[in-house]
Amino acid sequence: MSEIRFDGRVAIITGAGAGLGRSHALALAARGAKVVVNDLGGAVDGTGGSISAAQAVVNEIEAAGGEAIAHGANVTKADEVADMVDSTMKKWGRVDILVNNAGILRDKSFAKMSLEDFKAVVDVHLMGAATCTKAVWEIMREANYGRVVMTSSSSGIYGNFGQSNYGAAKMGLVGFMNVLHLEGTKNNIRVNALSPTARTRMTEGLIPEEALKLMTVESVTAGLVYLVSEDAPSRAVLCAGAGGYAATRIYETDGIFLPPAEQTPENVAKHFAQILDPKGQEPYEQGGQQTMKFIAKAAEAAGVKLG
Repeated sequence: MSEIRFDGRVAIITGAGAGLGRSHALALAARGAKVVVNDLGGAVDGTGGSISAAQAVVNEIEAAGGEAIAHGANVTKADEVADMVDSTMKKWGRVDILVNNAGILRDKSFAKMSLEDFKAVVDVHLMGAATCTKAVWEIMREANYGRVVMTSSSSGIYGNFGQSNYGAAKMGLVGFMNVLHLEGTKNNIRVNALSPTARTRMTEGLIPEEALKLMTVESVTAGLVYLVSEDAPSRAVLCAGAGGYAATRIYETDGIFLPPAEQTPENVAKHFAQILDPKGQEPYEQGGQQTMKFIAKAAEAAGVKLG
């Protein structure tokens, strides 16, 4: 298989001053991409800010012979994001890749969490990704080329105690990806999600030191680089960490049909094991397939021919 390269491509990576974002930026630059290193430079909880972290990554890229610029846009502020995209277009005239990586943590059990902390995390992860994607979407549509990655998490896909805000945002990004995949297909815009587990500022203190040594950011970045490549898939949720790679897929069970006289909560309860039965389950490509499945079951039971 030929080497994956990004010569002539321009990538914007948010939250790229440290951790996964820095690793992504260095890897894409090493493979020929011109990189916008975005980082607000705040603490893990999102407070504070300094562009010095982003500039340090730019310096690393330039020292290795690559091209990069730093930008300190707050991803939740549309005017700052617009300035970042404008600066990119003036510098290089294109945006081919967007990696929505910026994030913050404000962990607490839901009982103890303030709505302010819930909203702050959703704003950065979900609204930040939407704001950045909106700013480059028309550019990608006009170019008939784009690669966008959302950074999801097992905390949202499966749940994690004390992270209701983070989990809600991260699962929201999967839904965002699903829709943008459908809307971007005709313009060769491929949209994927990365569900990483790596040693970063966010995981230190939560996982034993011996395990952390295995969880390199570079192992995750290998997956990210594929997701933004020319031959990338679309609508994949790629899970990556410690050298392991897997995919999360959402399936719907075949389910049951209850005739009108039997459509009661008691019968739903009675048949719940059958509703959960994985036999015949399928991954769907869009929401309408669920509706059509239910209509088909009802029509068959009523002896009605569709179409």
